[in-house]
Amino acid sequence: MTAPDPVTPVTVASAAASLATTARATASIRRRVLAAALLVLALAALAFIVFIHSYARRAADQAYDRLLTASALTIAGAVLVEEGRVTVELPYAALAMLGSGGDRIYYQVEAPDGALVTGYGDLAEELPAVRSAETVFADSRYHDEPVRVASIGRLISASSAAGWVTIRVAETRGARTALASEIVSRAVLPLIGILVLALALVWFGVQRAFAPLTTVEAALRDRAPQDLSPLAVPVPAEVSQLVAALNDFMRRLASVMNALSGVVADAAHQVRTPLASLRAQAEVALDERDYQALHERVAKIHRNAVHASELVSQLLMEATLTHRLESRESALIPIADIVEDVARRFDPDEVGRLTVTVAPTLAGTHLMGDRLALQEMLRNLAGNALLYAPDSPVEIVAEPAPGERVLIMVRDHGPGIPDTEKEIVLQRFQRGKTGAGTVGSGLGLPIARTVALAHGGSLSLHDRPGGGLEVRLELPLAPVQARGRAVLRRGMAALALALGVAIGSSWNDMAQAAAKLYPAPVPGGPTLSILGTTDTPQFELLIHDFQELRPDVNVRYEETDTLPLYQRTLEKRLDVDVDLLVSSAADLQVKLANDGHALAHASPLLSALPAWASWRSEIFGFTFEPIVIVYNRTQVPDGQAPHSHLALTELLEKETERFRGKVATYDIGQSGVGHLLAAQDAQISSNFWRLTRALGRADVRLSGSSPAILEGIASGSLALGYNVLGSYAYARQRFDKRIGIVIPDDYALILTRVMLVPRWANQPDLGRAFIDYVLSPRGQAVVAGQAALGSIVPGTPGGWTAERISTASRGVLQPITLGPALLVALDQERKARFLATWRQLVTDGSR
Repeated sequence: MTAPDPVTPVTVASAAASLATTARATASIRRRVLAAALLVLALAALAFIVFIHSYARRAADQAYDRLLTASALTIAGAVLVEEGRVTVELPYAALAMLGSGGDRIYYQVEAPDGALVTGYGDLAEELPAVRSAETVFADSRYHDEPVRVASIGRLISASSAAGWVTIRVAETRGARTALASEIVSRAVLPLIGILVLALALVWFGVQRAFAPLTTVEAALRDRAPQDLSPLAVPVPAEVSQLVAALNDFMRRLASVMNALSGVVADAAHQVRTPLASLRAQAEVALDERDYQALHERVAKIHRNAVHASELVSQLLMEATLTHRLESRESALIPIADIVEDVARRFDPDEVGRLTVTVAPTLAGTHLMGDRLALQEMLRNLAGNALLYAPDSPVEIVAEPAPGERVLIMVRDHGPGIPDTEKEIVLQRFQRGKTGAGTVGSGLGLPIARTVALAHGGSLSLHDRPGGGLEVRLELPLAPVQARGRAVLRRGMAALALALGVAIGSSWNDMAQAAAKLYPAPVPGGPTLSILGTTDTPQFELLIHDFQELRPDVNVRYEETDTLPLYQRTLEKRLDVDVDLLVSSAADLQVKLANDGHALAHASPLLSALPAWASWRSEIFGFTFEPIVIVYNRTQVPDGQAPHSHLALTELLEKETERFRGKVATYDIGQSGVGHLLAAQDAQISSNFWRLTRALGRADVRLSGSSPAILEGIASGSLALGYNVLGSYAYARQRFDKRIGIVIPDDYALILTRVMLVPRWANQPDLGRAFIDYVLSPRGQAVVAGQAALGSIVPGTPGGWTAERISTASRGVLQPITLGPALLVALDQERKARFLATWRQLVTDGSR
């Protein structure tokens, strides 16, 4: 016979090793605490930033609202009633004070009857008319951009009626947003420092707080494997609960280890006897020759085997239940399920003798405990009853008991148990005299009692009238809160399940030159379409040089006049989608950009431009052109040429007949650049209207372009030309010495040609690339050289640069600054009055 395998002792070390291999390290508590602190600090910082952002927005609005109010009041002060009609001559200061941050500016003046006097008719249409002199602010949207609107009323009286004129001034929120962002950034930087310091303090505090855990860890590591005595280390109150839990765990582990050791010892002791008996009976049976005697021997072997099997099974079940009860695995279990499940655990013959009764009042009630342990407890009790009362029925009855408890009774009609033995049979491996002839292990009742006690209940044995035994098992019902949570979980699960089941026209305008195509040196590339007012021979010098850098690009250039370019752009009456607009009418280009018709371009060369030569990163000046007086040297000797605006005025006043019909200037009603120059003169010079009157008396000839005026000067049909573009004049003078040029000594306007990429461009990137080329040193060299348009970027080599022009002038050079101030002269009402006055003076030669 083979020897049985030795039982390997289970030690604390092996158990700890097993736990170590199954344990999985999770995120560090220190990191969790730090992460939680970081989250709290971040939320606090976020709340602070939200508050600061709100405050910064209000502060920015308050600052810029004062400017809006001043602008609206300035316009309101210019409102007049003339011949029963409301009029207003828009003051320059009204818009000049705005737009410093590159914001778009809009305004509107409405008569008392709601009729538009001037400005943008569709501005803030949702706002009501103002009937008060108090400024009213509102946020709105215009051209798909957020705007801040200031509205103010001006009470006027005309004839016998009085009414309120509504003045609105609006600007986009770019500067306000920038100011608010600056305020926020200045507040956030110190906040970041505070956050870092706070996190450092939290980390230090966490390290100090977890120091006692290190002490506990060291105490545990230094212990012998079999040492399960309580820890006795000094720890703060916060860690004492952990130490207490560890001590409780070690106590329970020691209990489990003792129980396991007891099971092993009991198994070794209790199983030895039946196994020895089996061996002895088997050895005798081997020598037995009598069949009847052999049959008796085998029957004894079978009884001993059954006994051994029952004993081993009960020992294993006891060990399993001991472990589960120590693990304290609990769940809500319906009482009816536990009681009725017993009948399914026996053979059909035995089930026929078993009667199960659950009181109706227990419907929906639960026990809180280990399902397997409770099932095994009832199975043992019912099994004992069926075993010791083999010819009688067995009853299992469950009914309510006082104090939120349930009473489960297992009744049989067997021999019962004497009172003197009732306590004995509840001990392990102990059996009463009535069970002497029945196979058993002496573990069934002790196991049932252990399970009952572990669930907070009790087990007692009682005699029945007429004979038999009644085992009374009393257990506490599950708490109401636990039953409510179970119902809630089931309801939520059902709800989740339910939810899951349920769940370009083409036409030519007033352009005087046809479009010209410059094919790419390398065919097959894209086409850049440019609409401009610069003479084609001058502009094509830039085109050819650009194509040397981009040989794959075709360029289409169409020359037109300033007003047709502006009007065609507004109405999109273009033969093709234009990618770049180039115009000398800087105010009209500003108007296009202000009204949202331009794309922004963050050019890396923008910083090289003077501040006055760009706006909103949407319009870019690229030339430096003085506005000059030209004369025919034959008719006006150099010594007689006027060198200032006043000198020109006095010359025309004194020698009107000499120059009658021999003086030319722009027709400001037909030329955008002419109107721009006249408006700037009117703003700067107090003698502008005197000069205009003198021009009118001399029967001034009106022209649409500087080249036409220069042609008249060169031919001798004209003697003087006023407000001529210096670039054209100096270019013509290079090969025609009959033309004399004067940069006025009092002041000289400086014009810059302006480029912008229209919002509806077909090739916007090519338009931006051409802008970058023109602003680059190479492009500016062409502007200062062959094109003779005057380079605007300082330090550009060439014969026609801003530095050389400044040196040649003896007076003040006044650049026309790109910005919202140029919109004042374009105001419908102001422009109409300006043009009417100008026409009256220049066309009335009798005055």
